[in-house]
Amino acid sequence: MLTLGVDLAAADTRTAMATVEWLPGRAVVRDLVLDVSDARIVGASEHVDKVGLDCPLGWPEPFVALVQAHRLGQIAVADGDGAQWRRGLAYRLTDEVVRQETGIIPLSVSADRIAHAAFRCAGLLAMLAAAGHDVDRTGGGRVVEVYPAAALYRWGLAHRGYKGRGQQVQHAQLVTALGEAAPWLDLGAFEGLCRRSHDAFDSVIAAVNARAAAIGMAAQPSDEQRPTACVEGWIALPTGPLRELIDGANE
Repeated sequence: MLTLGVDLAAADTRTAMATVEWLPGRAVVRDLVLDVSDARIVGASEHVDKVGLDCPLGWPEPFVALVQAHRLGQIAVADGDGAQWRRGLAYRLTDEVVRQETGIIPLSVSADRIAHAAFRCAGLLAMLAAAGHDVDRTGGGRVVEVYPAAALYRWGLAHRGYKGRGQQVQHAQLVTALGEAAPWLDLGAFEGLCRRSHDAFDSVIAAVNARAAAIGMAAQPSDEQRPTACVEGWIALPTGPLRELIDGANE
């Protein structure tokens, strides 16, 4: 099995992509690149079993309805808690599930700067669909939405404090901790890049999370949640420990 992890930024710069091959008893990072274009992501997707995309795949349905109503001058604000009303505009169903399950609050795709990456992601999903890939925003097709911070939390690893300027020590410690928690994951010649770039590191985590989704070890929406998830997207939270991603593998 091959999985692809993409840490998607608003532009090619700061976008990282990792390819991981899953073999009996081990997994090997076969490729890890920075400054990746949409065309390169689509091309790489042709050769893998699952793509873990670190970016929201959609917007909250109430937010989309608000924009449409605002355009027509037909907004009706419900009486009561205005903050709660605004929260429903800012966060998707899957974001609320992640918050409930992990205590981590994802960035709002309608109210935070991650929306710039989501604009790009919308075009990327259209390109993947045009290339013949099954783009199911719940993760049932080639692409699955992942959230490295939540995955790291689920795997018992540090999920905060390793990004940004001045965080090299924490970042390096996290790469070391990953190696201790998953000794079967071979970063090979790309270990140095993982230690230097948190974008590169997140793309590897995205590829590992894609493996969890591919083998049924990531949360899926319930029947009740699925209609909303089909539109808004669904974050595939890992449901088991790292070691179970490799144990019993038959590939």
